[in-house]
Amino acid sequence: MPVRMVFRCQFCDATPDPETHERLVRQLHELVFGEYLDALPGRWLVWDGQGPLGPRRYACPAHRGELTAYLRVHYGSVGWQPWRMPPYPTTLRSADTERALRMRARSPTPR
Repeated sequence: MPVRMVFRCQFCDATPDPETHERLVRQLHELVFGEYLDALPGRWLVWDGQGPLGPRRYACPAHRGELTAYLRVHYGSVGWQPWRMPPYPTTLRSADTERALRMRARSPTPR
């Protein structure tokens, strides 16, 4: 059965353009914890919290500041990760990540 991922801004329910949507789908395979990622070309901001830093969250270009403020208020005392400053990377892929994906490694949290 075909499946299509639906991404929405946490604050306004906006959806990304097709190119940004494809970037967001590729970012689902990033093995990260507590990271901000930019999804270009639409300038969406993704928060890969995981565990005590909350779920994955998305913000459209108009609400990037609201997302970082929300995360700093709610998770800023849990860890230093919500306090990172821009510019944010678009990917955190490395040779280690690629090797883990080839070996079918996945995060314990369902995505």
